[in-house]
Amino acid sequence: MPIRKLLVANRGEIALRVFRACRKLGIATVAVVAPDDRGSLHARLADETVEIASYLHSEEHVHAARTAGADAIHPGYGFLAENPDFAEAVEAAGLTWVGPPPEALRKGGDKLRAKEIARAAEVPVVPEGQPAEIGYPLVVKAAAGGGGRGMRVVHDPAELDEALAAARREARAAFGDDRVFCERYVERPRHVEIQLLGDASGEVVALGERECSIQRRHQKVLEEAPSVAVDPELRHRMEEAAVSFGRAVGYRSAGTAEFMLDGREFFFLELNGRIQVEHPVTELVRGIDLVQAQLRIAAGEPVEPPPHARGHAVEVRLYAEDPRTFLPQAGRLERLRLPDGVRVDAGVEEGDEVGTGYDPMIAKLIAYGETRDETLDRLGDALAAIEVEGVVTNLPFLRWLVRHPSLRAGLTTTAFLTEHPPLSRPPARMPDRPWRGTWRLNLAPPPPSPAPDVDASSLDHRPGGESALTAPMPGTVIRLLVSPGDRVHARQPLVVLEAMKMETPVASPFEAVVRAVHVKEGEHVVGGALLVELED
Repeated sequence: MPIRKLLVANRGEIALRVFRACRKLGIATVAVVAPDDRGSLHARLADETVEIASYLHSEEHVHAARTAGADAIHPGYGFLAENPDFAEAVEAAGLTWVGPPPEALRKGGDKLRAKEIARAAEVPVVPEGQPAEIGYPLVVKAAAGGGGRGMRVVHDPAELDEALAAARREARAAFGDDRVFCERYVERPRHVEIQLLGDASGEVVALGERECSIQRRHQKVLEEAPSVAVDPELRHRMEEAAVSFGRAVGYRSAGTAEFMLDGREFFFLELNGRIQVEHPVTELVRGIDLVQAQLRIAAGEPVEPPPHARGHAVEVRLYAEDPRTFLPQAGRLERLRLPDGVRVDAGVEEGDEVGTGYDPMIAKLIAYGETRDETLDRLGDALAAIEVEGVVTNLPFLRWLVRHPSLRAGLTTTAFLTEHPPLSRPPARMPDRPWRGTWRLNLAPPPPSPAPDVDASSLDHRPGGESALTAPMPGTVIRLLVSPGDRVHARQPLVVLEAMKMETPVASPFEAVVRAVHVKEGEHVVGGALLVELED
């Protein structure tokens, strides 16, 4: 049945992206807006707007759709996008759900259950189990979700208890489910994902791969298609595995099977049962509108054979965040000039406020060219033309990244930003291919160097052996771990802040005594706010 009017149960850039697809298909659009989000760009540009209490309450979206006379709901990404109960509520209300069936979301969204299904479908998976069984390093993951939330890498058994507790808290806050599990941690893999489309008849097709290896805080910062590490034979094997899993869970709509690639071995990680933030790179190399495909599939149309790939596409995201630590920032966009010559998917305009309650993404920039080098050059020119005033952004980092010789050489793994700390001086030139990597004395590769120290940005040294720890970004104090007079050791967490549903511990830089505590749990603090004073 054709869709006449669609409500997007989301905000920002993805809501605007769905609105554009709807207008090309002649579908009317309805935006929802929370009380703290009035005046946002997605609310201004929809055909209609309905106010709701929260983006996280499924009943609010269903009621808003009925109020506006919408006959379908698109969940976007984030919030309730992969929530099977929400999908069921939409269908129970007689509305069209633009997404996977609830049961497919349950099977694919629970990482532990998904691993069992993958094994049964003969899709390789990373071993999981008890820490003593799989050894160290290991990674703690949330069973009910992804996006880096509820994820902690543990190199030492002494770190395990705190990592498990933090992962459970973060998973509960993000997904309402605090189940976590431990998995073997591979330190230098590539992160490669396969785009899927499935229809109501059970047909599932693959549209090639995206490489998303360069990540910060377990979240992607640059995506490209195709991957330099995937040749036709490997692509065929990965697509077959992804399609097998999609069919095993009864998948419908657009979705992504994520894999870890280690040499020519690959391991299934998870199924993302939604449109992905990085979907534009697939759209550009395949000449397809994935959101329009979602809408047609939801209306009962069959999935079409995928067009052949052509050229290369690269996406980066302009965020309101510190370019070294990646901690979110807030402020008003007093000036915003975005470039021509590349695709720009923005969620805000000049004059808008970027707060801490929602994702701080300003815009996605996606370049396309016939070759990878041409595409990266085009993206570099676009980044050079951007002007932003009023809020700190990661623009210096993106400019640094796109011209980095290791990126240009295709040497990208999930350890990229630990081996090349943000804004560090890149090598003048890459060594010739025989001399790349570890080779001396036939030793095993060393572990990646530590991540940049975000605590340093929150430390204010004072005369007389005293120090003040300040908030590295705006956020909410969710845990206060010390009191005045407590003796603390180096690297001991003192305060845990939350922003964008991600936890950031602020730790003591050395052994000290807590002189004073200036915050309490539940308190919202601005960036730079005084948290704890220490003395030797």
